Amino acid sequence: MNETANRALLPVGLRDILPPFAEHEAKVVGRLAKFFTAHGYERVKPPLIEFEESLLSASGAAMAPHTFRLMDPMSQRMLAVRADMTLQVARIATTRLGNAPRPLRLSYAGQVLRVRGSQLRPERQFGQAGIELIGADNAAADAEVIALSAGALVDQGMKGVSVDLSLPALVPLVIGKENNVKLREALDDKDAATVRQLAGATGDVLVALIEAAGPAERALEKLAKLDLPAGAAAQRAHLAEVVRLVHEAVPDLALTVDPVENRGFEYHTGIAFTLFSKQASGELGRGGRYFADGEPATGATLFMDTVLDAMPAPEPAKRLYVPVGTAAAKAQKLRTEGWITVAGLAAVKDVKAEAKRLGCGFVLSGDQPVSAE
Repeated sequence: MNETANRALLPVGLRDILPPFAEHEAKVVGRLAKFFTAHGYERVKPPLIEFEESLLSASGAAMAPHTFRLMDPMSQRMLAVRADMTLQVARIATTRLGNAPRPLRLSYAGQVLRVRGSQLRPERQFGQAGIELIGADNAAADAEVIALSAGALVDQGMKGVSVDLSLPALVPLVIGKENNVKLREALDDKDAATVRQLAGATGDVLVALIEAAGPAERALEKLAKLDLPAGAAAQRAHLAEVVRLVHEAVPDLALTVDPVENRGFEYHTGIAFTLFSKQASGELGRGGRYFADGEPATGATLFMDTVLDAMPAPEPAKRLYVPVGTAAAKAQKLRTEGWITVAGLAAVKDVKAEAKRLGCGFVLSGDQPVSAE
């Protein structure tokens, strides 16, 4: 391998994003931010690295296996590189914005880094964009975040958006004891036989929960027939109210329910959800209810790598080659008309050939753009 190729080599799970895709990502993130701002969510920008004990405390402990750590040469304290932005926003809300009126609506966008990728998402660095609604503990808050996160994808032109709802805290409320790892794995795998074998007296109810998975209306009908403990029954009622409110806000949004799904929702305490689209092979985002340092919160995170992969390729830019000597005012006028101007730095014999060499489809001839073909 020569020196140039060696310098281009990156660690597994990391990649360069080149033109025009880097610009396309920036524009999509900008549109998402504008959409969230229009619904009252104010932008925050947390740092890439924080003290380990801050980033990984309380609910953040669930992200510890995914987190890079390093020593701060100044403070001699351990630092952690963020693997998820949700908990950073929660920290800001409960500290720097602790006295701000509730409910507090915040949005964010940035890059995260993880120790390793997964089978579904091999990338270790990727972009996130999302919202957090902090200080409200009711169905209306959950419904708002679900509707807005799905609506943001639709606003980007995404087709066939759907939301899969889950209740990560439901199973512990049903079995009434600390989570059994093997039982949890059997539930995640929808292995009814193993669930019956491991669950004992609650086996029938747990299998019924597995079988209830499906379209929201049908799932709620099946769940309504189950004899659940008081805490689990309250979660069921909350789910039904959230489904009703989401359908009122976005009537065409497809909703499904998986009452026992838990993977990826380790720190969530109430309704959680995953966003999908018929255009995408993987999940577009996740969200749900959690505690922000003891304060009720719910939020959603969109995974920008999956979102961008599901969208049409960016349209070719209107790049216009402007020959050397063109007046600055003329080039500025062209930019206000939507052209991307590429200035010539020296006189050339064939301006059309030079324009094509520099990736421009047009060239300025006199006062008018003309095709470089």
